[in-house]
Amino acid sequence: TFVAKRLGGMRLLYNILFPIFFLIAAPFYFWKLLRRGNWRTGFGQRFGAYGSLGKKLKGKRVLWLHAVSVGEANLAVQLVESMQPHHRDWTFVISTITTTGMGELESKLPGDVHRVYYPIDWLPFVKSAFCAINPAAIVLVEAEIWPNLFWQAKSASVPVHLVNVRLSENSFNGYRRYVFLFKPLFRSLHVAGVYNESDAERLAELGCDHKAITVTGNMKFDGPAAPGAETTDARALLREIGVSDEAPVLVAGSTFEGEEELLCKLLPQWRRNHPDLFLVLVPRHFERVGAVLENLKPMNLRITRRTALNAESDTPDVLLVDTTGELKAFYEVATLVFVGKSLTAQGGQNPIEPAALGRPMVFGPFMQNFKLVVQLLLEAEAAIQVMDEAELAQQVSVLLGNPEQCVALGTAAKTVVEENKGATQRTAELIGQTLRALS
Repeated sequence: TFVAKRLGGMRLLYNILFPIFFLIAAPFYFWKLLRRGNWRTGFGQRFGAYGSLGKKLKGKRVLWLHAVSVGEANLAVQLVESMQPHHRDWTFVISTITTTGMGELESKLPGDVHRVYYPIDWLPFVKSAFCAINPAAIVLVEAEIWPNLFWQAKSASVPVHLVNVRLSENSFNGYRRYVFLFKPLFRSLHVAGVYNESDAERLAELGCDHKAITVTGNMKFDGPAAPGAETTDARALLREIGVSDEAPVLVAGSTFEGEEELLCKLLPQWRRNHPDLFLVLVPRHFERVGAVLENLKPMNLRITRRTALNAESDTPDVLLVDTTGELKAFYEVATLVFVGKSLTAQGGQNPIEPAALGRPMVFGPFMQNFKLVVQLLLEAEAAIQVMDEAELAQQVSVLLGNPEQCVALGTAAKTVVEENKGATQRTAELIGQTLRALS
């Protein structure tokens, strides 16, 4: 009784404080929606208004998957592709938070899978969403912990699955700092699929039942090979702007503030030995493109935007990609890849996609979000990590002048990916055990 009262008090306090903090953060929240565009579509869903969705799902056995943004959305797509043929009696609903995540779901999922926005995590909104979707089981992709969703699921006796879980030192410490809130949530998990034994131990320390935890591996190793809706012919696009098939192409993927300027500053230096070197910049957030162009003005380079190719007559020095969903296409034509958010920002971006394509890659020292993947790549001599701008300048020059080393790096990277595949199927089977039991 004491525990129940304490948990009830915690829920009440959370739902009293949440709207206060949300009101404070609201200007930033709505500014982000406006900046990313296409915010009107599904806007009401962010406040629990799902229209006729409840009627469409009435009487159906629903599996609700939640994927916060682009990366998680792609993992959710992989799961649906793996599970749907074996669970025809289930209806799949996938929620996301970002418009870019929704774009991935819209382009890659079949029409019979429902896509919605997850609401702001306040009880009235989440309760409304829960009633509309009426899930029989819930799957959260990666360590996305939304208290009201957990509490609604527990009240309705709906099993919650947490999959593809990686608990970094920072996130582990964050959850542990507020263990009074998160421990009951982790304890309520029906199933948790984690990267490795280290993540399993951390999750157990946070309160999850050891019996609920299974090491399934990292689903991101399966992603690059999964079928998608990619139709961009990057090679044809480069030819269109005058870049020959023989010209070396450096693709900087998912770059963050400061990295675009750094690469453009180094481009003339690399061109001394490789005069036809062409640079493709793909910022992580395409809405930054205006600011990026402004910052690059002093560089005295011809820079064209992906969406303005027809307006250019001369061959540019740099292509700035201001679209989403095309990074893989540009990786496919890359002579060399630089992985962003690793030199001027913390955390790093996903190195698995260029690795799966057999592309040689370089990244900076700040790859904490992909620590284990980076460790595998470096141990296999499948990538090069640089510590600063000077080392980046040197290593790119060396690699551009050494095609044999590039081939060796790319081959080794592809082997690392091949050896670590299978997590999606293992995760699908783990969830499938619950679905068969509920059927």
